[in-house]
Amino acid sequence: MKKGTSQHDKLTALRRIEGQIRGVQKMIEEGRYCVDILNTTGAIIGALKRVEAGILKGHLNACAKKAFEGASEREKQKKLEEIYSLFAKR
Repeated sequence: MKKGTSQHDKLTALRRIEGQIRGVQKMIEEGRYCVDILNTTGAIIGALKRVEAGILKGHLNACAKKAFEGASEREKQKKLEEIYSLFAKR
């Protein structure tokens, strides 16, 4: 199953993002040009959104799919509300 590889890829990406954030901190400490800092933070945000999308895809393909394949209308509604609340926070 690809789950292990997928989790490994997410952790690798998060570690890379962590390093980028430390880089931004250093850039600010050094008084680097604002546009350079903004370009770097934009790259971090994009990378974090890709990780987030991968986690959401996994959730929909596993947890949500399982709930919708089941017979319980209550579980289906619970998953829908959970997904709605995720998007409402954005």
